[in-house]
Amino acid sequence: MPFSNPVLSKNARTLRRGMTKEERHLWYDFLKSAPCTFNRQKVIGPYIVDFYCHAAGLVIELDGSQHFEPEGVEADRERDAYLHSLGLNVLRYSNAEVNNAFRGVCEDILRHIPSAESSHQKEKD
Repeated sequence: MPFSNPVLSKNARTLRRGMTKEERHLWYDFLKSAPCTFNRQKVIGPYIVDFYCHAAGLVIELDGSQHFEPEGVEADRERDAYLHSLGLNVLRYSNAEVNNAFRGVCEDILRHIPSAESSHQKEKD
């Protein structure tokens, strides 16, 4: 799978240093200590994804207002199709969801991490 693009690497480093408020919240308050390793601003082919977990084959994207404009919707559809073609699952959350329903976002992410789901189920049994 094409998980590297030297041209985008510099941009990814810049984005990691300048995360949005919502990206920082999700990263520092959940993903950094999640049950599997996540990378921030990961280059995958021609794209930089917000968060990526190799072990779960999972991409997490946080969407600001530009993603709801017609051009943004189309660009996201193409991007998601590309990522799905690599066998990756893409989860999208709006910035409003991160700000107003943070716990629900975290619980939804956990449902998509196989080891977390298995561990949680074992605790219930």
